[in-house]
Parts: sequence; structure tokens; C-alpha cells
Amino acid sequence: MPRATAHAPRSPLGHPTSRRRVLAGAAGLALLAALGRPGAAAAQELRFFRIATGTTGGTYFPIGGLIANAISNPPGSRPCERGGSCGVPGLIAVAQATSGSVENIELLRTGGAEAALSQADVAFWAYTGTGIYEGRPPLDSLRSIGTLYTEAVHIVVRADSDIRTVADLRGKVVSVGEEGSGTLVDARVVLDAYGLGLGDLQPRHLKPGTAADRLARRDLDAFFIVGGFPVAAVTDVAARVPVRLLPVDGEVARRLLADQRFFIEGVIPADVYPGVPETPALSVGAEFVVRADRPEDLIHGVTRALWHDSTRRLLAEGHPKGSSLDPARAVANVSVPLHPGAERYYREAGLIDATEAEDEPDPVPAPESTPESAGEPAPPAAAPATAPAAATPPGAGPAPVPAGAKP
Repeated sequence: MPRATAHAPRSPLGHPTSRRRVLAGAAGLALLAALGRPGAAAAQELRFFRIATGTTGGTYFPIGGLIANAISNPPGSRPCERGGSCGVPGLIAVAQATSGSVENIELLRTGGAEAALSQADVAFWAYTGTGIYEGRPPLDSLRSIGTLYTEAVHIVVRADSDIRTVADLRGKVVSVGEEGSGTLVDARVVLDAYGLGLGDLQPRHLKPGTAADRLARRDLDAFFIVGGFPVAAVTDVAARVPVRLLPVDGEVARRLLADQRFFIEGVIPADVYPGVPETPALSVGAEFVVRADRPEDLIHGVTRALWHDSTRRLLAEGHPKGSSLDPARAVANVSVPLHPGAERYYREAGLIDATEAEDEPDPVPAPESTPESAGEPAPPAAAPATAPAAATPPGAGPAPVPAGAKP
């Protein structure tokens, strides 16, 4: 039975990221209640499903909490058809607060979580043993439940700052994200594109909320955060002091789009944050990932619950980014192969079919076998095909045409 608190493993960069775990939502309360319930009989009826998310000031944690509540269905719950839980029978899911994508991948690798939210680029590098995982065994047991939404690279400065471009960050005090976060990974990538390294800044590795506080107090010149807008920490600081977002555009953006296959060109719209104008930005997909050894029927049920009408209402009402989640986009450009249980759901829903996979190129090369993957079925050589625009899963509304996906 999983513990309610745990310590994180070290990140691929060798920095400890241990922390007290925070559990989100009613599902977390149900877990704590179940752990304290006398007698083993009741506990034997339950299955626990830990979802590694992100910092409480970002987007992963609140979205992960909503998903955890939606896919949970503890024994004794009111039936779905009577307005009760439409989750997986007997399942209690909890959202764990973490540093973000890199720590989440490590929790999956070591068994510290059953599922995780991760940036697509981080998941792909872990799966293939490339990028920040160069020289480490590929985590070729990593599988996707689907892409949830896109998250933008935010670079926040005070409105009265003389910092106008990323290049102006040289010598400044800048929070580049916590160790173990996807924010730190993409901050390095963006800085490098502008000819900067961490040694050219006065870098700080802060939580988003702490970075926002220090920016407002003028103890910090700028901070990076990668998240689905609106990000709570940015909204908070924008309500306290006038801020701006630095653009990532022009030739630098074109080069990044060419070199980083999971970056997507876009904008952060005007007034998403109080008084902040439209700003060109790069985004990356946020994926819901699990290990391949999770039971197929379990992941099929989790995927079905994720895209149930009641879940989509819960997400839309619970977070501004929630309305962006759509099953028609979930299988477009996933960074690692779909879990068989998720793939079965999408086939049943008409979102993918056997012939499409044969016609697609191989966007995800299958890594060589490693001791970690011994005895496991070989992963598919290609990610699943993009969802057809007209397909609509059972219980869902009309599916819009996928937008913003790179070919």
C-alpha cells in the first residue's frame, strides 16, 4: 500500500529533490481516511493510483487533482448513472505535488508513482535515453495515456524592467525552475538558443510561488515557468505588480522549432494575466504517462473515465485550462507509444484504427533493449496516428480539429 508521504529520488542531474508529498483533492482525503481505517477487509477492496504532478503554483498539480478525483470510484460510491462517481470501480487516485516532469519520470522509473504528468520532450528523452538522459538506460517501459494540453514557456519580468529580450537576462538574478522540473530543462534550451548558459546569469532554483514573491519584492529580476496558461503563480504576481512576458520569436524561435521536435509555435493571449499584452511563446505538450506494466484493463478504465462527459465538465469548471482537454487531440503527436489499455479505448472510440498506424512515419524510434526492459514486449516503433477530426468518443461532444500540432 503506498505511503501518504515519500521522498523523491535524485534527478538525472544528481541533485536531491526530496520533499514532503502533498495530496490533492477529495481522492487524497479518501486515501488518508482509508489508510487510517481499522481492519484489512475494507482496505483490500481499494486500489491506489498515485499521479505525480508538479508544484502547487503551477498547472500540473490542480489539473492532476481534478483528474484524480474524476478517475476515482471508492467502494460505496453512488453509481455514475445516479450522479455519482464515473471513475474506475475500487480505485482511489491521488495527485502528488512534485518538482515537475524530471522528478515525475524518476518516480515512474523507481515505482514511486503509478502515473505522472510530463512535458512531451522530457518523456521522449527518457524513453529514448537521449537529451538530458544521454548516457542513461532508456526508460523504454514508458507509455502514454494521451496528450492533455499544451503548456507555454513563460519568462516573467516586472513591467518597469529594462529587460526586453531573453538576451538581456545576462548577469540578472533569474529563477530558472527547481531541480527536477521541466521548467529548468526548457529554460536551459531557450537560454542556449540566445547564447546564454546558467553561468551567464545569477540563477536561482525556486518554486513558482516563491519566485513570484521575490519578483514582486524586487529580489529577483525574472523567472521562468512552463505551464498551461493561466499559471497560478503568474496570475498572482500580475495582480500585485505590473509584469510583462518576454517573447520567444523571430529567428531564435524558428531555430528552436526546427531543432526541438516537441516545441509548438503560439502566443499567450492578451489579458490572460492582468494587463499583460499578447506575447509570442513556444509551447510543449503535457502528457499523462504510465509504465507499460500497468494492467491493460486498469488503464483502459482510467482512459475511459478521463474522457467521460462528467470528467470533462469537472475539468472545464475546475481550472481555466480544463476546457482545453479534448480526446480528439489526445493521440496527436504523443511522445511515447500509447499504453495498450489507452490504445484500446481510442480504437473503441474511433479515434485511431489499425490502418492509420501503417501509413504514418516512425516519429518515435524504438530504443535498444536494456536490462530494465528484459522480459517486456517490444514497444511499438511508431507513435499512434493523429486523431481524425470527425471522430467522437462515446459520451463526448463534437470533436474539434486538432490544432497547433506539428507535422
